[in-house]
Order: sequence, then structure tokens, then C-alpha cells
Amino acid sequence: MPSSPPKSSLRRCLIIEDDTHNAHHIAKGLSDIGFATTVCADSNEGLTRAIHQNWDVIILDRMLPNDVDGLSILSTLRAHGKRTPVLILSALSAIDERVRGLEAGCNDYLTKPFAFPELAARVEALVRWTQPAEVTQELQLADLKINLLTRSVERGGKPLLLQPREFRLLAYMLTHANQVLTRTMLLEAVWDYQFDPQTNVIDAHISRLRNKVDKGFSPPLIHTKRHLGYILSIQPETDSDKTATTKAGIR
Repeated sequence: MPSSPPKSSLRRCLIIEDDTHNAHHIAKGLSDIGFATTVCADSNEGLTRAIHQNWDVIILDRMLPNDVDGLSILSTLRAHGKRTPVLILSALSAIDERVRGLEAGCNDYLTKPFAFPELAARVEALVRWTQPAEVTQELQLADLKINLLTRSVERGGKPLLLQPREFRLLAYMLTHANQVLTRTMLLEAVWDYQFDPQTNVIDAHISRLRNKVDKGFSPPLIHTKRHLGYILSIQPETDSDKTATTKAGIR
């Protein structure tokens, strides 16, 4: 019998910011509090993603490459009827600039430099005001449960102690339960890498998760899909998948 999908998903945030350091800092911080983040340094890619994909909130820089003002992206977004909450992030702090941002359709305007706790609080407020109150922050598959607000994990009623990166990895896999996740997908979503560093970092973290999530419990939930990646599912591994896992040294 097919397993049920998770009860909820991570909140999705698009970050359109060309400053690599800033973007990484924001993405990591938001990921740690339960957001699935995507970073775009290119204004065209950012606009395309903003229009054609669903987001819970967008963080938009004003000063982008090739003299693009983030307000032009915002205006186009609103012209397409997209009501996604947008937080403008900008070094342009004059009152008239903030007024321009609000008139262009942004929901909030935060000036640089900023403190991450304030940015996080503003983002949470935007999402809170635009999401139904009944939206749960719990993910569940079989007897495995994750609470995204308290960052707690339990299986079979037993608390599991996970490191921050292990929590992010498990939360991402549970959000995409019953889907095969490639190395590239995991590296981008959990490690914020846009390339494969050719290390066994994923295999090592999966191995540790298996020891914490599956060891002593039934059925096993974390499976290796041969030549493809990993999947979180109550479906058993095939014989070929078990062979691939053993040969790779992944237990």
C-alpha cells in the first residue's frame, strides 16, 4: 500500500541577492528555522522563478547586476498578479526610497546593514499573515515525526537527538517523502552548494541518520536507490538497491 505524503512542507523562500556572502548568510539562517531556500544572483532568473514557482516569501535586493533595480522585478511580479509577500533588502535607506518600495508593492522594507534576528522576525511575520492559521508545522511519515517550530524529532514516541545539519537533511527528505533525491538536490538544498565537491559528505550524513532514525525501528525508512540517490519511504529496498548500498559501504 502506498505511504501517505508528509502532513506539511517546509516554507519556501526565494532570495534574489547578488552578494554571495549576504545570500549565504540569509539562506543558512532561514534554513535553520525551517525554510527551504533558493538563491538567485541573476535578476532574470530571479524574476522567472518568482513568477512561475510558488513561494511563501521573497527576499529581494534593490541593487542587482547590470544596473537592475529590484523594484522593476517587484513591479513586474505584481503586474502578473502574484501576491507573494516580498521583503525588500537594500542599502538605499532614505525615506523616499522606502516609500518607493512600498508603493511598488513590497510588504516590508529592511535596510542594510541588518541584524539577522530582525530579518528572520520580519520574514516570519510576513508568512504568518499570509498563511492560514491552521497550517501545521509538523511533518510525519509512519511513526517518524518532525516539529519544525521546536526542531524536535521522534520516532515511535522516542526522542531522537540530531545535529543541525542532520535535522535539515531529514526535514528536506521528509518534505519530499517518496521522491528520489539526487546528490545534486541534497547538496543544493541542505549544504547550499551549487556544485558537487566530490566528497562523501552526503553518504556520511545519511549513514549517521540511518543509525539514529532506522536502527532499532521497523520498517526502515531511509533507502538507497541505485545510481540515483536516496529516498525516504516505508517501501522496502529492492535487492539491487541493497546490493548497491552494501558495495558503496553505506549502512
